Amino acid sequence: MKRLLVFAAAVLLAAGCVRNSVDKTNDCYEYIDDYGSHVMVPQNPKRIVSLSPAVTEIMFALNAEELLVGRTEFCLYPPEASKIENIGGISNLNIEKVLSCKPDLIISGSMVPQKIVKQFEEMGVPLVCVIEKSDFIELYSNIKKIGTLVGKIAKADSINEALANDLGNMGLEWDEQKQKPSCYYVVGFGSGGNFTAGGNTFINDIILMSGGRNIAEESEGWTFSVEALMDADPDFILIRAEDSARFCKKMPYANLTAVKKGNIIALHDGILDLQVPRNIEAIRIIHKRITE
Repeated sequence: MKRLLVFAAAVLLAAGCVRNSVDKTNDCYEYIDDYGSHVMVPQNPKRIVSLSPAVTEIMFALNAEELLVGRTEFCLYPPEASKIENIGGISNLNIEKVLSCKPDLIISGSMVPQKIVKQFEEMGVPLVCVIEKSDFIELYSNIKKIGTLVGKIAKADSINEALANDLGNMGLEWDEQKQKPSCYYVVGFGSGGNFTAGGNTFINDIILMSGGRNIAEESEGWTFSVEALMDADPDFILIRAEDSARFCKKMPYANLTAVKKGNIIALHDGILDLQVPRNIEAIRIIHKRITE
C-alpha cells in the first residue's frame, strides 16, 4: 500500500491536480458523484481510465475516446475500444495497472467495490462514480454527467436531443384496450440460478416503453425462480444473442411457449444490460418484434 501511495502521489503531481487544492491555479473543481463523494477533478482531464463498459461506450459517443488511456476487459463496445490499454477486471481490479496508465481522472460505474474506491481516495487519485440508475430517463443525466467531466457538454446535449427525437419518432403508442405481450429478460439461467431484471430497473422501463409487460415487474432486484418463470410462461424471451441457443435447448426452458414458437428476441451484448445510448436501438428492436 505504501508503494502505491508513493506511485499515486507522483501521478497526481505530474497531472497538476493535487487533491484538497481548490485554487484556480491547479485548474480543478469539486465534483459530487453519484455516491455523494466530493472529488477534486481536473477542469480539462487529459488521461482518463474507465472502469465501466457504459462509461467507455458513452465516452466514444461523446467523441472523447482520445482521452481514454485505460479500460477494463469488459469494455468491448465499440470495437475500437480494444485498442485502448486493458487494465483487467473490475471486481479484482489491479490498482498498480491502473496507476501505470498515469490517469488524471478515473471514472467508475457501480461494479467497482467501495473498498477500491476508498483506496484511490486515500491515494488522492480523482475517482468519480457514475452509476446505472433504476429509471431509463436517467440515461440522459448520465450522458450529461460524463460529458461535463470530459469537457463535452455541448456534444452530450446533442446526443440527448437525438435520443429523445428517435424515441418520439418510433410511434410507441399502445392500444390500452389490448393486453401487452408478456416478456422475460434472461440475465442468468441454469444451475447457477435464474436472474432477470425486476420492476425497479431501467430494463423494466425499456420493456414497458417497447410495448411489453415484464413478468418480473413485481420483483425487486435480479433473482427470479424457475418455477415462477415456467408458471408465467411469457409470450417473448429477451436474451443476449450469445446465450440464446443454449437457453432454448436447456430444460425446462425448452418447454416455454415462447421457445416453442420461436418468440426469442436475441440482442447484442450491452444493448439492453448496460445503460447506454444503444438502449434506444433495444427499444426499437423489441417494439418491432412484439408488435409484428
